Amino acid sequence: MKKIAILCSGGDVSGMNPALKHFVEYSIQKGLIPHLIYNGYEGLIDDEIKEASYSDVSGIINRGGTNIGSARSKRFHEKKYRDIAKQNLDARGIDMLVAMGGDGSLKGLDIFYQESGIKFCGIPATIDNDINGTDYSLGVDTALNIIKVSIDAIRDTASSFRRAFVIETMGRDCGYLALVSHLTSGSELCLIPEVEYDLKKYEEEFKKQIKNGRRYFIAIVSEGIKDKSSDISQWFENVIGMESKVSILGHVQRGGNPSTYDRLMAYKFVNHAIDGLLSGNNRSVICYTKNGFEFKTIEEVTSKKKELDPELISYLKNNS
Repeated sequence: MKKIAILCSGGDVSGMNPALKHFVEYSIQKGLIPHLIYNGYEGLIDDEIKEASYSDVSGIINRGGTNIGSARSKRFHEKKYRDIAKQNLDARGIDMLVAMGGDGSLKGLDIFYQESGIKFCGIPATIDNDINGTDYSLGVDTALNIIKVSIDAIRDTASSFRRAFVIETMGRDCGYLALVSHLTSGSELCLIPEVEYDLKKYEEEFKKQIKNGRRYFIAIVSEGIKDKSSDISQWFENVIGMESKVSILGHVQRGGNPSTYDRLMAYKFVNHAIDGLLSGNNRSVICYTKNGFEFKTIEEVTSKKKELDPELISYLKNNS
């Protein structure tokens, strides 16, 4: 019987555990022997590899994070450690690998394949949704729902105390989380790295709104913008004339009970990944686009920075 393994690399996301559960179940259904690699590429090097059964993934579908751990591995960048990883897989007869992670995690897979011949399929998994070639990455929907709940709760206190709240989302240099949260929360201001902004253009309008009775403002900013969130808060106080607070949501966005959509996407990503490996897609990433699921090369996925949907950006510009 053929053997297959799965690992998580980089930042954890809600949706990884549902993917692990279905990976074990679907592998067995397809006549494969599934293995779990603990602690990402570090575990691959340290031989933290275990043959999996249903009991290993029972009861994890509703949990955030990843039951097998994740890591960012500097050692995997060195050939001598990739050789050790290859030896560990060979010792168990594993020649197929599924890896969940961001673009940095996926880049190492292709080098590993060229050196070792270990077939792989990458599953995009990052709340930043910044992987080129896929419109959706595992974990994004859950993160957006956590942000939504946070914004709604902050709005209650903002309106009660006549305050402006600057809410900072994750995303590195990608403003996807902030932009979608802005469009779906009714916030008054959204600042993202992809769109140049000048706070002066908002001064007259915001002061006019206060004069006409506005009691609060909600501003959603991505962590990658040119100014600090505290600078935006000071602008509200010193220029707009309203008390302001900063709320940095931080790592709360990574965790939480996986949403129904992320559970469903985990199921689909895993199905396509395993089916692809069995049908000869030996070095690919399974991506989700407007055309459905597509297998793409590492080069397609990592060769350039992902651009935000122009339609979404147009909504932001129209509201500015």
